[in-house]
Amino acid sequence: MRRIQAGSALSAFGLGFTVPYLYVYVAQVRDLGATTAGVVLAVFAMAALVVLPFSGRAIDRRGPVPVLLVASGLAAVGAVGMGLASSVPAAVGAAALLGAGTAVLQPALATMIVWCSEPAGRTRAFALQFFLQNLGLGVGGLIGGQLVDVSRPDSFLLLFSIEAVMFLVLAAVAGTVRMSGSPAFQGARPDGGGKGGGVRAMLGHKAMVQLCVLGFVLFFACYGQFESGLAAYGTEAAGIAPSTLGLALAANTAVIVLAQFLVLKFVERRKRTRVIAAVGLIWAVAWLIAGYAGLGHGSQAMATAAFVSTYALFGLGEAMLSPTVAPLVADLAPESRVGSYNSAFALVKQLALAVGPAVGGPMGASLHGPYIVTFVLFSLLVTVLAVRLGRQLTPVQNQPALAARPSRIVVRHEPEKETAAAA
Repeated sequence: MRRIQAGSALSAFGLGFTVPYLYVYVAQVRDLGATTAGVVLAVFAMAALVVLPFSGRAIDRRGPVPVLLVASGLAAVGAVGMGLASSVPAAVGAAALLGAGTAVLQPALATMIVWCSEPAGRTRAFALQFFLQNLGLGVGGLIGGQLVDVSRPDSFLLLFSIEAVMFLVLAAVAGTVRMSGSPAFQGARPDGGGKGGGVRAMLGHKAMVQLCVLGFVLFFACYGQFESGLAAYGTEAAGIAPSTLGLALAANTAVIVLAQFLVLKFVERRKRTRVIAAVGLIWAVAWLIAGYAGLGHGSQAMATAAFVSTYALFGLGEAMLSPTVAPLVADLAPESRVGSYNSAFALVKQLALAVGPAVGGPMGASLHGPYIVTFVLFSLLVTVLAVRLGRQLTPVQNQPALAARPSRIVVRHEPEKETAAAA
């Protein structure tokens, strides 16, 4: 488990070097223009949508480690290719490889965590993964910002090379993992080998369908707005300086890093769906504070403080979700189809991240009041959907701590029938 978590953190560290600067690199450093940069970012996202429907079945049939090794290799090649790209076809091709590779890493890593943990320990395992990934992204972005120089393309090649090396390190670390009792290392597949139902069976799983709908709303209302609609709203309606956006994102990461394990103690003792419902209420408050920042009549300092607080509250909600949603996906999945369920949920997340900016960006830039009202309502919808999901879960699925509680019955004596008959 330690190796899996370390590899996950290092890959996030590598992504942090380049993701914040991808648009600037393509548009300005390589002088390919804003349109090409937009196409590259779109291809990066679309590649994930293409490969995720197939990655789950591959994970279930071959095991997560071989799939992760292939995905890491693709991502490394894509990263190097992006660093060397000086033409539109080269940049688009590299973005496709990088997007496809990084998209498959998450469900593969999630499946490895599931195979290496007991249900009662998954909450803490996924919380640790989220903590380390955010820490890696933050540190990578901070160091990358010190190395990058728009006037020197070689500085970007260095960043992409570091990213590629981190993907190869992830592959090397994952290749040494031996998961005791896991089918991938016993020469056997999970029961059923990933067969027996496919998408149709998953669509017939009511709790999983409801969780996917809830997941789409969660990612659409939060992650899909960070760098698009909310950023546009902040600069246009609230008059936030572009540099303040970096401060807001730093506040978001800081809250996640500082609060994750404090929040974990709270989450472990409560029903998962109630925790998710609470996140919806927290995010509704965050959107109302954002509304004050842009639509209120306070000073610029107050507007800036309110805007940064919005990102901080989002971070608190994210810290509560990380030990809740991902383990729930694993607990709903049949033993032979954990990879398919993880990939399906990753696909839902990717769809939300694609639709979120497309809807939120224009609204945040021009329809300030309706934008805030819309996402307050979406946040409240999270609470409603979480409560409804709770009715579809077993008590242990909703609160794994129940399974760890010792029975109050010490021993129960029943006379043996054979002895009684002989007498």
